Amino acid sequence: MKKILVVDDSALMRRVLCDIINSDSRFHVEDRANNGVEALELLGRKSYDAVVLDVNMPQMNGLELLKELQDRRIAVRVMMASTDTREGAKTTLDALDLGALDFIHKPNNAMDCRGDSFKNRMLSILAVVADSRLPVFKSRPKSVESEKTSRKVLELVGRHTSSVMGNKVIALASSTGGPKALHSVIPKLPGNLNAPLVIVQHMPAGFTASLAERLNSLSQISVKEAAEGDVLEAGKVYIAKGGKHLNIVYSGGRHIIHYSDEPTREGVKPCANYMYESLRDSRYDQVVCVVLTGMGADGTQGIRNLKAAKKIQVIAQEESTCAVYGMPKSVVKAGVTDQIVPLEQIAQEIIMNVGVK
Repeated sequence: MKKILVVDDSALMRRVLCDIINSDSRFHVEDRANNGVEALELLGRKSYDAVVLDVNMPQMNGLELLKELQDRRIAVRVMMASTDTREGAKTTLDALDLGALDFIHKPNNAMDCRGDSFKNRMLSILAVVADSRLPVFKSRPKSVESEKTSRKVLELVGRHTSSVMGNKVIALASSTGGPKALHSVIPKLPGNLNAPLVIVQHMPAGFTASLAERLNSLSQISVKEAAEGDVLEAGKVYIAKGGKHLNIVYSGGRHIIHYSDEPTREGVKPCANYMYESLRDSRYDQVVCVVLTGMGADGTQGIRNLKAAKKIQVIAQEESTCAVYGMPKSVVKAGVTDQIVPLEQIAQEIIMNVGVK
């Protein structure tokens, strides 16, 4: 049975969350905390399989607690509880940057949490978080100059890469742990990357725009939330909107973004399978498929179907660098991968496969 710590300043919300967690035989709420100060004291002397953490709390909020845990090098699996607003989306992304593994929309009214939809979603995410790898602390953060040098080296690699002729596109899928993984990949890509990059990250509507804005502010390459009718251009990154399935269609001599509203597939929306399968009818000479950390098997069936119609190169994130080794494991087991590489080498492999302009 997994031991859980619930941290929330609302007594009613704490009770509701604890009732939900304790209703599942896989979990037991070991302790409760009213704020980050109480949680920090508990985490300093006890271990838990996962922490359900509120964002807005007195004395020490959720973000401040995550920073303290990093500073003290206390490794914890954290699931954030966030409100479904644009401001909340930005705060949630801050939390994911600071080591939280996943999040759930927490209704403002505690009684709205008692429905089956929220309960099932919360327990599903908690199960993944509790079984995830503990965060690993890096010895020293890279300086800005170091990042610039790294990016320059990768660009030079791209310029001297052979066998990158032709019209190519990169299609990337990620889920749990994905936002943080993307922060390790996208900022390393040069602005003159010789292909468009389309990303399906499992996130609800309202969160993907904030993720795109943040990555754009950190990167040389242009990053945006993909809009209906966007024309794919080399040297640009397009992140699928939450709550819709992204397709790439060829029309009028151009590849454009088209959204569809079919039901969830693989339990998610957007689903990467739609993206990969839509590329079967594209005019691209090769599709570079990248599968990063995430629960489930999204992407595998789509890549299989794409492989039957197109020349593809499949890059999967190596197990030890994944927060959750689900989606990469699925494509590896399916026998469709060409490369299995650590997260820190994903950007290099992308550049090696498509080159720079």
